[in-house]
Amino acid sequence: MPPDTLLPVVVVAGVHAEARRAAVQELLDGTDRAIVLHHDLSEAPHGQVRREVRDAAGPHRSAYAPLTNDCPCCALREDLLPELVRIADSGSHRLAIVELWGGTDPHPAAEVIAGSEVGGRETGELLEIAGVVAAVDPLHLLPDLAVPDLLAEHGQQTAPEDERTRAEALAHQIEYATVLAVPRAGAAAGSAELHAGLAALRQLNPAARSARLGTGALARAALAGFDVAAARDRVNPALALLPQERDEAGVATLVWERRRPLHPARLHDALEQLVPAAHRSRGRFWLANRPGLMLAWDAAGANLAVEECGPWLAALPDAAWELFPPVRRAAAALDWHAVHGDRVQQLSFTAEGLDSGGLVDLLDSCLLTDEELVGGEDAWKSLPDAFGDLLDPVA
Repeated sequence: MPPDTLLPVVVVAGVHAEARRAAVQELLDGTDRAIVLHHDLSEAPHGQVRREVRDAAGPHRSAYAPLTNDCPCCALREDLLPELVRIADSGSHRLAIVELWGGTDPHPAAEVIAGSEVGGRETGELLEIAGVVAAVDPLHLLPDLAVPDLLAEHGQQTAPEDERTRAEALAHQIEYATVLAVPRAGAAAGSAELHAGLAALRQLNPAARSARLGTGALARAALAGFDVAAARDRVNPALALLPQERDEAGVATLVWERRRPLHPARLHDALEQLVPAAHRSRGRFWLANRPGLMLAWDAAGANLAVEECGPWLAALPDAAWELFPPVRRAAAALDWHAVHGDRVQQLSFTAEGLDSGGLVDLLDSCLLTDEELVGGEDAWKSLPDAFGDLLDPVA
């Protein structure tokens, strides 16, 4: 490989281990002079990882390394990344395949590979991410998104303190990837379960390319290119484009969008019905008693995470807009509301057998009434802080 040629890197993620391994093997077999790098985190609860490197001829080498700070990305940066750099320097391989551990989120892994420094050199001068693949078995997708199992219950956690659910990891893998690799249908071809799983995949990440394993399509799709900054924006709650409404094979996606604020107590009371109503729900929203704060909604496996995403631009003086990226400012300006500015309720819900009408009615009942709305922000801020158990106290 010429010294001025970047080494393409394909990142492969997947909690469905059989599908992930099949995708990695297909990339390895179908690409000349490819090499696989993998961190085995089965010993993560004991504070160490096992690095494995192999190519089509078999294993190259393996070694144990400490799990620094209980952080899988630190292990990637300090142990696997130098291996990638050595491979790039040697010019001996034309493709590096990074197979992530089961529960690993590909987003921080891709950021580390694309934007780190090794030996005083930027990785961007040696490596380029050609694609991020999520390997998913559609037969298991909806069942896995429906249960609150922890990654640790399946031996797929990435660190001793990793308390994420398997559904959460699976959803994030699917939504960040640019390629979704699915196994051959086999005996399940034509089954309702398979069609429902494939429909859910298309709805959760409609922009991703789909590649059926065993057809030769994976290598072409996986090497089509990857924009790290665009992927970052795509999963950023402040910027993410939610899936469009769709109903296919019994799986539906509802996108609920409103402008007026949500009553904190009524919404909190409705969570017991809203969260389990969908296999996957996500988006951004705002509460009447926190009018300046954008909140992210992230639910899978009947568990909900609510996180603060910084201020709505409508809550800031004009001069402060310059502190935010142009894409954020442009998005706000294009969707500006005369009263509420860029503040908006945008939530998507995807599920098999989704009760869209019931969800809309329930969500609408959580909005401020006309009488509550006219009180203005001073009155709204006196509403009960029902989300105090999930958020920092109101300033």
